Amino acid sequence: MWLASVAVVSVLGGAEATLQQPNTQSNVPVFKSNIDLVRISAVVRDRKGRFVRDLTSRDFEIFDGESPRPISDFHTEEAGISMALLFDVSGSMENQMTAAREAGSLILSWLTSPGDESAVFTFDTRLDEIRTFEGGAQQHLPDRLTSVKPFGATSLHDAIARAAERVATRDSLRRAVVVFTDGLDNSSRLTASDVSGIASAIDVPVYIVGVVPAIDNPTAPTSVVTSERSAFVGPLGNLAFWTGGQVFVVSTFAERGVAARQLVDELRHQYLLAFEASTVPGWHRLQIRMRNKDLTVRARSGYIAGQSRPIS
Repeated sequence: MWLASVAVVSVLGGAEATLQQPNTQSNVPVFKSNIDLVRISAVVRDRKGRFVRDLTSRDFEIFDGESPRPISDFHTEEAGISMALLFDVSGSMENQMTAAREAGSLILSWLTSPGDESAVFTFDTRLDEIRTFEGGAQQHLPDRLTSVKPFGATSLHDAIARAAERVATRDSLRRAVVVFTDGLDNSSRLTASDVSGIASAIDVPVYIVGVVPAIDNPTAPTSVVTSERSAFVGPLGNLAFWTGGQVFVVSTFAERGVAARQLVDELRHQYLLAFEASTVPGWHRLQIRMRNKDLTVRARSGYIAGQSRPIS
């Protein structure tokens, strides 16, 4: 099952080469500080896909556009995770809600560190807060989520943007939005590119957990959907990768369990870097590179000068 999950990520990763610059014209939260630092959460793996530990700031290179930038701050110590769990409760999820709740519960079961916190949201054409951010180990979904009846259209992109803005207000150094969805969107005002710009600019990785039956899972032997036609390739996959997140497509309990552990492990193994923001206003494309070319790094794709938040 681990290989199946990795295959999904590898297929979706192929979309990364065709990414277009995200739209950054939407309203983005503004964070003010005495020193305007851009914070970056980065995940580093070796050629076998294993997390790489014990790196130092000298192992990284940051490019603001084409200009190399010195690293001003660097953190490796484990810190708590602030996570927003976002459940699609539109009509198309009617037959997948049990699986979605199961996937969410499995992720929560790994949030056991004292500094961890989670909030739970649902969305169809609007975002509803089911449980606010709470500290301590929140290993169970709220009972209210069990009684939710999927109905209506889907504003997936809008909901992700609003949830990312909520997470960005948290003090944790490790933050993420995790979305449980079948990937359909028929009602958003924002595009996937808009959302990529918003979440990238505030350093909130977006993880998409595609909850679909095996017949719609491109890695399943019974699937009738090719990788190219999957809802999780293209704009939605690009959204996750632009923000430094990832996509998992799951159809079985085993796949949901693997995705949950990999997702939380990834957040635990983030390197936290910062550099001084450019004085040139507007969107800046970021590239994070490793000096060791046998290592790969994934991080957010850009920031808006003057609207970043420092590591503290």
